[in-house]
Amino acid sequence: MKLDELICLLSSKLGETINQSMLAESLGITRQTVSNRIKNDSEVTVSELKRAEDFFNVKLFASMPKTEHNIIYIDYYNDVFASCGEGSIVFSSEKTKLPISISMISDYSKNKLYSMINATGNSMSPTIEHGDKLIVEHWNGNQIQDNKIYVFCYNSEFFVKRLSKNIDEIIIKSDNPEYRVRTISSKSFTDLILIGKIVAIIKSVG
Repeated sequence: MKLDELICLLSSKLGETINQSMLAESLGITRQTVSNRIKNDSEVTVSELKRAEDFFNVKLFASMPKTEHNIIYIDYYNDVFASCGEGSIVFSSEKTKLPISISMISDYSKNKLYSMINATGNSMSPTIEHGDKLIVEHWNGNQIQDNKIYVFCYNSEFFVKRLSKNIDEIIIKSDNPEYRVRTISSKSFTDLILIGKIVAIIKSVG
């Protein structure tokens, strides 16, 4: 197991985002060392796994073999930020594989494709905050489910919003009341590309 995989596994077990600084503290090393080792694809040692277990009060060794079938590896686009504000453009497609507990994913199905991205902006606050990680169930052609949160591309920009669909328009809503409701008319439907539905939010702890 690599350090970035350990970070994601700890985050999924604890239900909150574990960052590099927190992992460094648990292992008794510096954050810079963690960052360098992640860049070098360094493996976690057995003793480091035990230290992480003790520090975060979780069971990694005991549970991993038994729950292996409940863990999936999904693509994490660390440098792809889906905007929760005024829109932002994908500027990198580099990705890594990270383990995620399927218990975190709403209506999980082994026949569906999932990935993880980062959120920016505050238009979906308090549901989604800046820095939260979002697990996306990739679009498979199903109808839009009213008031669910989707990530989509419109006019070459990426957004995370709640969507509802009427006969002749798509309604785009933010959870933050400071942002106005927008609509896309039926003649512009082809300009909207649905990436997927948000099925899990891993909250940032700063």
